[in-house]
Amino acid sequence: MHRFAPVRWLATALAATGFTFAAQASAQGTPYPAKPVRVVVAFTAGGTTDMLARSVSQQLAQRFKQSFVVDNRPGAGGNIGTEYVVRSPADGYTLLVNSVGPISINQTLYKRLNYDPLADLVPVVQIADVPNVLVVPAALPVKNFDEFVAYAKANSGKLNYSSTGVGTSSHLSGFMFSERIGAQATHVPYKGADALNDLLSGRVQFMFATIPSVISQIQAGKLRALAVTSAKRSRSLPDLPTVAEKGFPGFEAGSWFGFFAPKGTPAEVVTRVNQAVNEILPSLQAQMVREGADPAGGSPQQFGDFTRKEYEKWKVVVKASGATVD
Repeated sequence: MHRFAPVRWLATALAATGFTFAAQASAQGTPYPAKPVRVVVAFTAGGTTDMLARSVSQQLAQRFKQSFVVDNRPGAGGNIGTEYVVRSPADGYTLLVNSVGPISINQTLYKRLNYDPLADLVPVVQIADVPNVLVVPAALPVKNFDEFVAYAKANSGKLNYSSTGVGTSSHLSGFMFSERIGAQATHVPYKGADALNDLLSGRVQFMFATIPSVISQIQAGKLRALAVTSAKRSRSLPDLPTVAEKGFPGFEAGSWFGFFAPKGTPAEVVTRVNQAVNEILPSLQAQMVREGADPAGGSPQQFGDFTRKEYEKWKVVVKASGATVD
C-alpha cells in the first residue's frame, strides 16, 4: 500500500492545483467590475468635480450592477487625491475623476510634485467641458461686458478679483483677462466657497467662476454674468457672449473634467469604462447643461492629446503670472 501513497498524493496535489488554476481562470474571466470600484475625487464634496463624479458614478453603478463609491480626498490643490490614485494598484478598482488644475496646471505651479500626472495616469474619458463665466456683484454699476471693461480700465489698480486658489483656472483666467484688457487688478485667493461669498458681498469686484458654482446666483439676480471663457457659447447660458467674440480672440480658459486610472491599468478596463461613459453621457446631457456643464466624451487617445495640449497652454500662463506654490 505504501508504494501507492506517492501516487495518491500526486493525484491529490494535481487535483488541488487544477482546482486552483480553474478558480484563477474563473476569476480572470469575470467581467469587470467584479467588486466595488473606488472613484476618487481630489476636491471637497459639493464642488463641480464632485457633482459630475457622482452623477456619472451613479449611472455606472446601475449599468454594471456594481458599486462605484465616490471617495473625496481634497487638499493641496487636488494633489493629495491625485497622488493617492497614482500610488494605487493599477487594477481598475481605483479610478480618479479630476480637472484641469491637478492634471495640466499643477506640474508647472508646484515647485515639488512627487509624480507626473501626464505620465503616471492613464486618460480614460473626458466627462465635460465647464466654461468659466465672468461674474460681478449685481450692485456693480455695469450691465454688460463692454461696460465692465471700460469700468475696469477707469479703475485700474483699484479692483480686486477672487479665485478658488493660487494657480487655479479661476485665478489664471482673471490674470489673463487683466493682461488682455490692459488694466491692473489685485488677485485675492480663497479656499472654496469664501471666494463666492466675498464676491456676493461686494468685497471683491469680479470673478471667473465655473458655471455650475454660480448659476443659481445668476438666475436669482445676485450676480450679473457678463461673458464665458469657452471657444463657443455655453449651452447653459446661450445668451452670453464669449470673451473671444467681444474682441479678445483666442481667450479660452475654461475647466474640464474626466476619468483617469493609474498607469498600467489594463487596456480592456480602460476601454470598458470609456465605452460605458460615452453611452451614459447622452442621458445626462439635459441635467449637465441645466447645471452649467457641456457633456464631452471621446476616446482615451483624444482625451490624452487634449490634456497634453492643455498642459502646454497653461505652462505659459502660469510662468507669465509668476504664480508658484511650495
